[in-house]
Amino acid sequence: MKNIYLKGMVSCLVFALVLVMFTTGFIQAAPETKEKKVNINTASVSELQTLPRIGVKVAERIVAFRKEHGKFKKIEEIMKVKGIGEKIFKQIKDKITVD
Repeated sequence: MKNIYLKGMVSCLVFALVLVMFTTGFIQAAPETKEKKVNINTASVSELQTLPRIGVKVAERIVAFRKEHGKFKKIEEIMKVKGIGEKIFKQIKDKITVD
């Protein structure tokens, strides 16, 4: 009986300690961040490089493609750029916009 009482007390103390740590800011919840999308119609080479799997060469091809063909109307059109296939598109589609 004494053992059960002791376990209950320890559990309450741990819970209280965690609660105090959260309320005092000692432990912070993960910040909610809304990731800003990269506009593939206006982004510079360096901005395009922030996307996964997009290096200097591919970023330069995106800018060149944009200059030659005009603005992208849909994000899927980026797959027309040499070096961007379905696999890379799947990794970047939620991080890009044409707006």
